[in-house]
Amino acid sequence: MSAGSYYDVLGVARDAGDQEIKKAYRNLARKYHPDVCKEPDAEEKFKEINEAYSVLSDATKRAQYDNIGHDAFKNASKGSYTGGGGYGGGFQSDFSGFGDIFDTFFGGGGGARGPRPGADLLLRLSINLKDAVFGIDREVEVFHTESCPECDGTGSKTKKVHTCPTCGGSGQIRQVSQSLFGQFVRMSTCPACGGRGKKPEEPCKTCGGSGHTRVKRKVNVHIPPGADTGMRLRMEGYGEAGDYGAPVGDLYIELIVEGHPRFARTGDNIETEAQISPAQAAVGSSVEVKTIDDRTVDLKIPAGIQHGTALRIPGEGVRRRGRPGDLLVRVRIVVPKSLSDEERELYQKLLEIENKKGPGKKGFFKDFVDKVMGQED
Repeated sequence: MSAGSYYDVLGVARDAGDQEIKKAYRNLARKYHPDVCKEPDAEEKFKEINEAYSVLSDATKRAQYDNIGHDAFKNASKGSYTGGGGYGGGFQSDFSGFGDIFDTFFGGGGGARGPRPGADLLLRLSINLKDAVFGIDREVEVFHTESCPECDGTGSKTKKVHTCPTCGGSGQIRQVSQSLFGQFVRMSTCPACGGRGKKPEEPCKTCGGSGHTRVKRKVNVHIPPGADTGMRLRMEGYGEAGDYGAPVGDLYIELIVEGHPRFARTGDNIETEAQISPAQAAVGSSVEVKTIDDRTVDLKIPAGIQHGTALRIPGEGVRRRGRPGDLLVRVRIVVPKSLSDEERELYQKLLEIENKKGPGKKGFFKDFVDKVMGQED
């Protein structure tokens, strides 16, 4: 089923509404659910359908997907890790999987449940604004469950498992009770096998028969250029281990972009501030501006510029695919708090010249001082 995009997977147009996406998902999920579809690749198709729906049904994820494209979005969810390292903390289970909807389709869990997939994990990661603008690879530490290497995840010392005699392999037990209103049937997780439907021939001493061990891993996360707060990256297969024979969960990295002392982000543009004197504002000048990657750029200040005007330096903003954003430099005209005798004399002459323009007319300096004083009040 693997197609060019998540829209192709669900068979909907790129401008499809939420209800249309949901309907397409339900129809495909019914068709390819492993308990119903007997095609050999049904499980893989079912996973692709859920993956596409998990993105397109979430407004934030869908906007990110549409913005950076399918390949970049998929690449951002890939990673690699190496063993070792300490645990940095900061993650929690935040997803319950994508199969809950089938409680409605197939009667709330009746019949054989099969091996349960591993749970997804969520880790929140803080990055600075510079890394969000240009992208970066970050190594994070995760503490999660993996298949026990001693028993290959079977939970059995002999690596052999048998059908649970208590539940007959369904992972559930059926309890029937009678009342004045008739017969009631209640399904619950089998206490003998924990819902797995299988029991180890001889419990593994390393994992106690669970088939899982808790480990610390270092995971390399690729953060793409243009990342923003709330963006989630999916690390496929780095969540909790599932039952023997079931898929592993995923690790989701939720980004938090920290504030910056000199720059602020507005969409794909970055804004900073440049302080100039009244004289520079009146006759024009040039100033040096630091970019977010610590380069120096000369910025021309046009004559007569007004306080609060934003000047644009193209291409020095957020580096996303396509055209990058711009650096907006907001001009702040600063009145000197103290003057030398020579400066005071020159300012006094300017005021005298402005006063000769006639009653009710203000020169640049008088008008500017009045505006600044009014803003401060």
